[in-house]
Amino acid sequence: MSETGAITLRTERLRLRMPDIDDFAAYAQLMASPRSVGMGGPFDLRASWGMFCHDIALWQLFGHGALMVDLAETGKCVGQVGINHGPLFPERELGWFVYDGYEGRGYATEAASALRDWAFATLKLPSLVSYIAPGNAASVAVAERLGARLDPAAPRTDPADLVYRHVAS
Repeated sequence: MSETGAITLRTERLRLRMPDIDDFAAYAQLMASPRSVGMGGPFDLRASWGMFCHDIALWQLFGHGALMVDLAETGKCVGQVGINHGPLFPERELGWFVYDGYEGRGYATEAASALRDWAFATLKLPSLVSYIAPGNAASVAVAERLGARLDPAAPRTDPADLVYRHVAS
């Protein structure tokens, strides 16, 4: 792992933990579905595997990466939150998704808030961005609940993306 080591973050309802191989099946299913369109999908199994490994490798390379989102009460994995970086991202990106059936319960906002706060406190980042596909009203709502603001001047790899900026306070 990186100098920050393996981390676990806890909120009132959630436990954010490092991904493991048992998480891949549900991850690949989401990435193969139409729900992944906003992330460039749907993706085949090979591409999903590469993305899953990327999420984990970021910890070693940059000291941050993806965390799976578990319900604290049951241990059920309901999604993922992460800080993406590397040659595919002009800036560090705070991203999130929840699995089918877990939308609308505030899990993405709660998880992203915890990881954002950890990144600002631990990594001392001045800001993060969230790249959101136009029309993804749910993710726009999460970004706005987190206090992020639209940044039309921010660099992006997909010119159509909306870019929401999270600023450390």
